[in-house]
Amino acid sequence: MAPPVKVRRLTEQEGQKLQQIVRRGSTSSVRFRRAMMLLASAGGSTVPVIARLVQADEDTVPDVIHRFNEIGLGGSCDCSGRAG
Repeated sequence: MAPPVKVRRLTEQEGQKLQQIVRRGSTSSVRFRRAMMLLASAGGSTVPVIARLVQADEDTVPDVIHRFNEIGLGGSCDCSGRAG
């Protein structure tokens, strides 16, 4: 059995940026939902719980988490504030 998919430990800056996106209600629903996925994972929620929370497919959640773990905010959800 594969280990559960979890986001790596967030830096203080990453945590603040993700919380800022969620609190302000990003203009992009995709950006908002991905930030929610990462924060929920950091809080200990499992993939099925996160998928229900953000109304996403269970296959999407691990993809977002893996991408964040590999690339960080700039690649995982365009949470860096940069376009593209």
